[in-house]
This record gives sequence, structure tokens and C-alpha cells, in this order.
Amino acid sequence: MDKEKIKLSGFNNLTKVLSFNLYDFCITLDDEQKGRYVSYIHDKYNASKITEISKEIVKRIDANILSVSAQDYDPVGASAMVLMSDVKGGGNPIPTAQVSMHLDKSHITVHTYPDAADPDGICSFRVDIDISTCGEIIPLDSINFLFEAFECDVVYIDYVVRGYTRLADGRKIYNDHHFNSILDFVKPEIKRNYTFLSDINMPQDNTWQTKMMIRELGPENYLLNPTDISHPDVPNKMKLLREEMKEVYHMIH
Repeated sequence: MDKEKIKLSGFNNLTKVLSFNLYDFCITLDDEQKGRYVSYIHDKYNASKITEISKEIVKRIDANILSVSAQDYDPVGASAMVLMSDVKGGGNPIPTAQVSMHLDKSHITVHTYPDAADPDGICSFRVDIDISTCGEIIPLDSINFLFEAFECDVVYIDYVVRGYTRLADGRKIYNDHHFNSILDFVKPEIKRNYTFLSDINMPQDNTWQTKMMIRELGPENYLLNPTDISHPDVPNKMKLLREEMKEVYHMIH
């Protein structure tokens, strides 16, 4: 992706938006385990934790932090928002006195949605991450870190580029980087973990979408308590788990 930069007439006015929506699943065997699952998710992905993940995203795309807001919710869930500048700086905060001269429309939002209400005990954890930038920064550069930061059983990734900017000679362009698929940015070792892949590419509209579902894994990857692996209900729970994943992947009941 290291190509010679195009010469613009001024600031890059293109808006680039990456939406990364993931689902992580877990098997619980009773109400007590459901409660423990919610507590586990809160400890692992509370507002403070997802804020740190957001700050790392800023670093990975070589932007700067302007301000941070985070909130935990009762009974479940958390949110974080990071305003950032596209002035390259390796993820460092910009001093308050300089914020007014650097503020633009770039931001990261993260929202979490734990769900332990399934009567069959198939719990899930959803995270919606939106990275919106303008200027030269490409949000897709953060994609491998997002796979590493979360356990991703089912993933939806959407990417759009909107607006136009002008070249030095005054001509308009509607995209300043070209690629075939979102999967071009995903490491091969990550892609090998997924058996269901759906790729929709509409470069003429500057719109791309990729869906992925994890390959079949053993129950030890989904049980809240690993010692429950010999529990008689586990085989049926694994079937229900896979059906739940397919339902979410295909968005059908």
C-alpha cells in the first residue's frame, strides 16, 4: 500500500468510515453462569477497557487524540468515544491549547451489547466500532488489531468513502486509495480461522462489505467453566451455538 502520494490542491476532504461489528458467543448451563458471564464481560470490556482499545486504534492509524468520553451502563453495556485529529502523530494526545486549530470530523465510537437472555443459555457479546476519518488516514489500517483485541465468532465489516477532494490541477477525485476487497487488509493467518466468508465489493460506489464466521471449534472455546466439558448437555448446546452463529451471520430466524 506504500504508493507515491497524489498531489492535492489543499486539505483532503474525503470521509472514510469503517464499521466493525463483531459477535462473541458463550455457552452457559444455568442462571448462575449467565450472571457470571455478564460480570465477566463487564470486567473484560467495561468503559475503561474499550477506551484503551480505542486509544490503541488511534495509534495504529497514526492519528492524534483530542478528547475522550466513556460510560458504563446499568445493567449491562458500555460506550466510549474518542475525538481525534488526522494530523499524523502516532496516537498522542494534542495539548488543549491546540485543540481548536486541529479539530475536525474524525472520531471513534465503541458500543458493547452483552446478551444473556437466551432461554437455551447461548449468551453473546456484540461490539459495534465505527471509525470515521478525513484526510489521508485510512481506517482499514486498524482492522487486524480489531481481530486481535476481541474474540470474533461472527464479524460484519463495512467500509465507505464519501465526498470528493481535488487534485492540484483542480480535478475532483472520489477516492485516494484503491483496493479490491476489505479482505486485502486482513492477515492470511486471521482469514484461515473463518470458513464462511461473504464479500460484497462495489468500488464504483466506494462501498465494500465483508462477513465472516469462525470455523467449527471445540466446546472448550465456548464454555464459561472449562471443567463442564463432560456435562451431558454440552453436545446439544454446541448444536444450538452453531445454529445461533449461522442465524446471526445470515440474519435469518
